[in-house]
Order: sequence, then C-alpha cells, then structure tokens
Amino acid sequence: MSGVTLLPSTDAHFAWLLGEAEAPDGLRIPPGGVDQPWVYRWRRRVLPKLGGRGGWLVVADGEVVGLCGYKEAPSADGNVEIGYAVAPQRRRLGHATRAVALTIAAARLDERVSAIVAETALANLPSQRVLAANGFTDAGRGQDDDEGETIVWRLELRRR
Repeated sequence: MSGVTLLPSTDAHFAWLLGEAEAPDGLRIPPGGVDQPWVYRWRRRVLPKLGGRGGWLVVADGEVVGLCGYKEAPSADGNVEIGYAVAPQRRRLGHATRAVALTIAAARLDERVSAIVAETALANLPSQRVLAANGFTDAGRGQDDDEGETIVWRLELRRR
C-alpha cells in the first residue's frame, strides 16, 4: 500500500466530484469514480455542520481513492459516528484501514470527541475487519433502513 493521507474536504472538492468544476489540487479519481453522486451531495451538505473539522478525502499518490469522516458533528457527550468508503477499483489495498487509523488520530486531537462509533451491515466482513484492526469493539446491534440489522462498533478515545 502506498502512502495514504487524509485531505480535509471542501466544497470545491465536491463540486469537482459532481462534475461542476475542474479538479482542485491536481487530484485525480480512479476509473469508475469514488462513490455515488448522492454521497457527494450529502457530504457537501454535512461540511458546514462539522465546524470545519471531520470530513476528508482519502488520497493515495494524488488520487482520491475514498471518502471518510464524521457523519455529523460530535454529540454533547463526545460521541461521533464515522463513515468511510473506498472506490471499488481501489479496494483490498489497505486504504480503508489506513484511512480509519488517520481518522482516529484526527479525532484524538478534536477536543469535542471522546468516543467514535461506526455501524456495519452484518454481511460486510471487510468493513468489520477494518474496524477491528483499528481497535473498535462490538458494542451491540442497530438497525439501518437500507442495510437492515447492523453491528455497532465503538472506540473510546478518552475517559470522561
């Protein structure tokens, strides 16, 4: 796996991913793209709610290979849910594991965050391996309108 970094996402990045603007920062996308347009629109809407922190592009060698970040601003008690996705053409290369590790490192520096949660579909074994490799533990079950029953994962960053 090459060097994966997180680049704070901006409105300009989502304009580019949606085909509204030229590529900023000399970035490229892999064949087949990174994700679905609705995801770019949703992440674009969430950006202002995050207070300028918590949304990233996953970049490997100048190519945007994925997205990751907080799904919404941290709660008053310090919990934040993360989500992440890697372009289909760039999966199975360790990008998600590295991106989640970098997201954890950034969350440790965010005084608003004391714990990170994530949900995976019961059948999504690769994502479950990513979270387990990064120290998350199974905290119970949840329900998602699209995925059905989910596993809720949790990682404590600091004791309250």
